[in-house]
Amino acid sequence: MQCLQKRLAYPLAFFSLMAEPLSASAEAESTLSAGVWGNYKYLPGDKSNTNSGGEFTDEALIIYADGDAQDEGDWLYSAEMRIGPGSFTDPDNNSSGSEFALHKAWVGWRWGENSILRVGKSQIPFGWKTSNFWPGDMLLAGYGDQMDVGLKLSHEHQQFHYDFAFYLADDWGGSSTDTLDDNGHWGSSTTYRKVQTWVANGLWQANEQHAIGLSLQSGQLQDLTGTPDKPTSGAHQAFALYYLGEIDNLFLKASYIQQSRDLPKAHWQSALLPETIKNNRLAAEIGYHWGPWTFYLDATAAQPKTKGSRADTVTAYVPGVKYDYGPGWIYVEYLQQNGFVDRNGQVGEGDFDALYITLDFYL
Repeated sequence: MQCLQKRLAYPLAFFSLMAEPLSASAEAESTLSAGVWGNYKYLPGDKSNTNSGGEFTDEALIIYADGDAQDEGDWLYSAEMRIGPGSFTDPDNNSSGSEFALHKAWVGWRWGENSILRVGKSQIPFGWKTSNFWPGDMLLAGYGDQMDVGLKLSHEHQQFHYDFAFYLADDWGGSSTDTLDDNGHWGSSTTYRKVQTWVANGLWQANEQHAIGLSLQSGQLQDLTGTPDKPTSGAHQAFALYYLGEIDNLFLKASYIQQSRDLPKAHWQSALLPETIKNNRLAAEIGYHWGPWTFYLDATAAQPKTKGSRADTVTAYVPGVKYDYGPGWIYVEYLQQNGFVDRNGQVGEGDFDALYITLDFYL
């Protein structure tokens, strides 16, 4: 339970994630904008929180820059800076050492109408993203909104979409492991970080209503325990088989994920951990659009496959509703979970319930 509460200590506000657009028309205008979000949370299992009636927290200022480097050129750019306690960043493990960070920042080159090469910090093309990052991410835990630093090539051909990428590291700097919305699932600045990761993703749009995709990633883990040369003595692999559906106002998402992580030797030996950590994940989302309202249910499960693990399969659910009031959204969500995934990718057990009401607006 201690690990669960530590993981939930940075959080728990809203960030809605959209896939980065490929078409020229979607990125034709240059914009500089800003937004603000804040969150009310009520924790039924925390006596101090219930005595106070909950608390308002996770405030953040977000600055965006998107568009074309020239009016009619082939160069594109996109950046997002978050400032404040609700920026989802961890000062102990980020490159700034404070409560601000660049969630993304990339420059892209487009050729033709169907291909873009991005350089910088961009979204890893792996599976799908939930309607609301938190708390919908739940047991995706490190495989939801991954923003890493490297190169990504995206291409569309008829009903197929492809991505191929190489990411040098999961964040800026030489020891940062803070990928913001991943929320502490890839080691730490004193244990290890994710480096040299290859990613491939393919999505087949079978028809207007249904699509099937497959994502693969494989890379190294760099030892940050204090060894002077910081060797890459660990590795990670994962794949996701996923489905996307949209039938009139109804939308559906589902995925099956397998993860394997060989921890750096110095870390697993000193922390008395298994050398190899494995688990399987299931995730699903169902929702319905009704005018400015969207009703949805997110559900995830994690099944430990690590040798010697005593944890059972754990689950998490979030029924929610969001309302588009014009300049932003209001979210009301209730999280229930009986387990978690820690910084090493290991599944553990622990009950946690919370009510969240989030308000944001954008200029």
